[in-house]
Amino acid sequence: MKAAVVRENPDGFVDLVEDWQPRDLSFGEALVDVEYCGICHTDLHVAKGDFGNPNELNARPGYRRVIGHEGIGVVTKLGEGASDYLKVGDRVSIAWFYSACGDCDYCISGNETFCRKVLNAGYTVDGAMAQQVVVDAKYAVKVPEGLDPMEASSLTCAGVTMYKALKVGETKPGQWVSVVGAGGLGNLAIQYAHNVFGAHVVAVDGNPDKLAAAKEMGAELLVNRKTEDVPAVIQETVGGVHNAQVTAVNTQAFDQSIASLRPMGKLVAVALPQGDMELNVVKTVLDGIEVKGSLVGTREDLKEAFQFGAEGKVTPLVQRADFRDINDVIEAMHRNQITGRMVIDFTAL
Repeated sequence: MKAAVVRENPDGFVDLVEDWQPRDLSFGEALVDVEYCGICHTDLHVAKGDFGNPNELNARPGYRRVIGHEGIGVVTKLGEGASDYLKVGDRVSIAWFYSACGDCDYCISGNETFCRKVLNAGYTVDGAMAQQVVVDAKYAVKVPEGLDPMEASSLTCAGVTMYKALKVGETKPGQWVSVVGAGGLGNLAIQYAHNVFGAHVVAVDGNPDKLAAAKEMGAELLVNRKTEDVPAVIQETVGGVHNAQVTAVNTQAFDQSIASLRPMGKLVAVALPQGDMELNVVKTVLDGIEVKGSLVGTREDLKEAFQFGAEGKVTPLVQRADFRDINDVIEAMHRNQITGRMVIDFTAL
């Protein structure tokens, strides 16, 4: 069984193994044959050990952690108790939010992604960058009819992350939203903001190709962060944004976004750069600025995000990639050379 695993000494890339095997099913679990798995910047953080060495979290001696949390596949086997939620043949997600305890204050209040016992695919449990993966049947979300599975892979993480972040930003029709970073997350944020929430969109990026793609997706104002004063352009053109969705992995993007807000504006932090953001106390107090973190989405968020994809309101930019080329894709991501999402095609193996 082919799989992409974190290197023994994490360095940001992965080893491709031929003899990996999924663990045995426990109560409430199902086995999934993976069809597609996208590569997310969070995978790069995991592969580099930025959150700690994931191999040290592996309960199976001799096995290293399989990355991947933008997975889509078909259920082929059910463990005891799993039939309450899934059946063989269902197409389901393998998402970063793998499972939670189900009983704590966060779980019972609709905030299950903040559960202190949460498990994350590709980090604390094996992820979807393998030919087969084990899922918790209660938490695997079914893919609706009419949604292309390759496109669904992108919605499983990037899509639901931005859909949830726009909810966190309390986005309303007619408001201005800035999407800072028009890559894999950003192009979906633009579509959800424009097509689902009915908002006007400012796209901020330093890559002309990504800005051009952002315009096609519905962005009405394009700002090149490398050649323009981002806050000045936004303030002078639209009077500041109601909320800023920051997906760019650099601290400057956060600082510029704070300065781009109008009074009572909200900054929604999505990306995970190392370091701190600057927050001017006077502006924060006098303008009533809010700063919020947004962490992926719940099962219900993912169901909704999938449905909007099935209805054609959101179409991910995806490119097919070969399993053997994963490290080349990772290198291209480090160099900010990819528009949209690269998706590993396991159906070709």
